[in-house]
Amino acid sequence: EPRSPWCCLAWTLVIGTMNSLVFLLNLLLMFVIFTVVLLPTIVVVYFGFQCHSQVLHSSARYCKSILDDNSSSALIILGFVIMSPLLVVAMAIYCSLARRLQLLVCFQPYSLALYKGGRWCRRGEGAPCCARGCSTQLKAWV
Repeated sequence: EPRSPWCCLAWTLVIGTMNSLVFLLNLLLMFVIFTVVLLPTIVVVYFGFQCHSQVLHSSARYCKSILDDNSSSALIILGFVIMSPLLVVAMAIYCSLARRLQLLVCFQPYSLALYKGGRWCRRGEGAPCCARGCSTQLKAWV
């Protein structure tokens, strides 16, 4: 049966807040994973740009004694070359964690705010699943 207008508005705010928190959790998890996995690329490109004479030309000791323009260019190229495989690895790790934690199933439909009778439930040992029925055959991935 339909909810009253004020109850519908309250439930819409609750569901919207919950969906926003789930989205921010996904975003935070993705940011942490990509930062950790891409750290070698970030470091290599940073040192390459820092020591190149036409970019930043740092006065650090390692830039003067170890890295010249040719080696700085090589570091920049190496950093961008290893970025592609590391992006694939980071995305695979994120997708694996999101699937294992069932993070994408935590989004709730707004029909819970409109009609009474929908319910939040748990499917197996994972996160909350979609409302109405809690079918164990419902999967986010095949």
